[in-house]
Amino acid sequence: MSFNHISVMLCETVDLLGVREGGVYVDGTLGGGGHSAEILRRLNGTGHVYGIDRDADALAAATQRLGGAGNFTAIKGNFHDVKALLAAQGVTKIDGMMVDLGVSSYQLDTAERGFSYHADAPLDMRMDREQALTAADIVNTWPKEELVRILRDYAEEKWASRIADIILEHRARKPLLTTADLVACVDAAIPKKVRMADNGHSARRTFQALRIAVNDELDPLRRALEDMVDLLAPGGHLAVLTFHSLEDRIVKQTLRTLANPCTCPPKIPVCICGKKPVVRVLGGGGIKPSAQEIEANPRSRSAMLRGCEKL
Repeated sequence: MSFNHISVMLCETVDLLGVREGGVYVDGTLGGGGHSAEILRRLNGTGHVYGIDRDADALAAATQRLGGAGNFTAIKGNFHDVKALLAAQGVTKIDGMMVDLGVSSYQLDTAERGFSYHADAPLDMRMDREQALTAADIVNTWPKEELVRILRDYAEEKWASRIADIILEHRARKPLLTTADLVACVDAAIPKKVRMADNGHSARRTFQALRIAVNDELDPLRRALEDMVDLLAPGGHLAVLTFHSLEDRIVKQTLRTLANPCTCPPKIPVCICGKKPVVRVLGGGGIKPSAQEIEANPRSRSAMLRGCEKL
């Protein structure tokens, strides 16, 4: 299967980066290379783009697409480690960085990756298939309290405890090995009337929670955002695409704190903590995809684009 992925809010994201010829830019979630290709186009043969991804399939596809550009470098790794990854390339300051925190269409549509509840496949969900932990490991070995925690914290699942109970009952008889096994547990845990009234498949929240847990997507995000901002040269821009409320909340709160880090009590007339703003927030309350884009690509409907400029 070819690596097909539609880049969400392509122009809006690259516009937010404010690409300048001669600049150094980082695409922290390279995917199929759509955003990187547009950044390269605007650089017009100058500057450099570093594309980071932990998915070997994405790196191969993007390298095939963009490798002919002399100013593009693909890096295998996790954007959470962006400082170390760029330092290995001799880069300590950049003019802009973007990350797209969604799952690629390729990952969702490649059944054997185990990201989708629509097709029966091994319970995998690893973005980096060289890592050890899989979704099957979690559902078959983690204790109930940890299963409940990730379902509640990573997906706001109201039926978390009941789903965890059913998973434990199932694995006591035989291991959960496929996505169909997990969907069956969710269906058994949530009453049919509730499932019928759900806006979408009831298993989507459980799959989201497991994917986040397998790939450790949320816990390091705040620190990673701070590292990205630290790497920016003055006037550099950061653009972040989110696809669910939990990660969007982290992005919004982190950027707001960096824009207004003062910890003084509100009634004190003069700041005495000495903490100065690091960034200026861009895009107001966030940028959403247009109605036309949502119609053309329904997977974009939950997207939110936020950004900032380094002061």
